[in-house]
Amino acid sequence: MRTRTPTLKAFAAATLIALAPTAIATPAFAAPEIYVAPFSKVAVGGYDAVSYFAGAPVKGDAKFATVWKGAEFRFASAANLAKFKADPAAYAPQYGGYCAWAVAGGYTAKGDPQAWKVVNGKLYLNYDQNVQKRWAQDVPGNIAKGDRNWPKVLK
Repeated sequence: MRTRTPTLKAFAAATLIALAPTAIATPAFAAPEIYVAPFSKVAVGGYDAVSYFAGAPVKGDAKFATVWKGAEFRFASAANLAKFKADPAAYAPQYGGYCAWAVAGGYTAKGDPQAWKVVNGKLYLNYDQNVQKRWAQDVPGNIAKGDRNWPKVLK
């Protein structure tokens, strides 16, 4: 019968003890600045961010795409891609495409490209149509709260 040496157990225990403080002291990962669905790299659910400013969202096409702040933005046309590239901050959704209601409340949640509103030339997404209705009850107040919380909510 073979017996284990205390050296291996001692080494394993010493390693765990040595690494434990780093596991405790390691900060949590911050959320990405631009919301993308899990296992995706595409912002705004693949919708053309510029199209919202024409009155209705349109799905983008991968052949008209660019990467901004680590996320892929897709567009329905070369013209919309060019507009976005010229001034991405003017067309990208506020709060990185996270739910505007959530950001106003001090946290993050996914933004739904079908629950949207352009206010004073800025695009806001919300979690869903029900949340959109709650957010719409005090748009100026919710935007003010969201602006105060952004980007702190990512941490």
